[in-house]
Amino acid sequence: MKSRSKSLLDRSIAAMIAAIDIYNKPDFQYRAESFTILSLNAWELLLKAKWLSDNDNKLASLYVRVGAEAKARYRRTRSGNPMTVSIDFLGKKLVESGVLQEACRKNLDALTELRDTSVHLYHKNPKFEEHLLEIGMGCLKNFVAAVQDWFGADLSKHNFYLMPLSFATAPASVQALALSREEDGFVRYLRGLIDPDADPAARYTVAINVETRFVRSTAVAATPVRATRNDPNAVSVRLTEEQVRERYPWWLVPRKMTVVEC
Repeated sequence: MKSRSKSLLDRSIAAMIAAIDIYNKPDFQYRAESFTILSLNAWELLLKAKWLSDNDNKLASLYVRVGAEAKARYRRTRSGNPMTVSIDFLGKKLVESGVLQEACRKNLDALTELRDTSVHLYHKNPKFEEHLLEIGMGCLKNFVAAVQDWFGADLSKHNFYLMPLSFATAPASVQALALSREEDGFVRYLRGLIDPDADPAARYTVAINVETRFVRSTAVAATPVRATRNDPNAVSVRLTEEQVRERYPWWLVPRKMTVVEC
């Protein structure tokens, strides 16, 4: 018979696989919202599995206590069942004990903010989904690392990746992106969580920067790209002067002529 922590671990992995499957569907209108809900559910189950594993698999260790310790009672849900502690509570406690990395907790904070807004209101800006992809990639990376570090489980048989938005839902061209007050507030919140000096190769992270670039390829399956001046249906690709300078630092350097007298 499986232990309680092992049962929660299995359910956690199943929830994360469901989140990835929904996100990577070719046409799904509730993609971002569903991913935030299911992936955060997966993380809550994973943290509770770890908590049970460290507390002799006693369910009571997950219950919310009310009153003095000697006469403690459990807070009840609407159905009368004992209420369990929140993901925020577990995240803080596991960070304090050194079990959970702070970068991972910040990633969960960002994901929770996305989940709350998705459940109680809605998101509508494509730029906003780009931030979800960055947070989601960090969420998956952290999840795989935590499952391996805490339980020694191998998830290599599963495809734990998210399809980049450039191949999924991004429009061919975007004229302008204007964030609403709520979306702008979240972007500021996210930037406050990310440490610009953090090691990009660290085992745990807050978010992962995702870029899509055109590269030369001889592969048969590669998408052909040709330059055109008169095709109105062609996708517009523009490079700023800063991007050109970054790619070709010597191309725009002014050349000086030196005259040597003989």
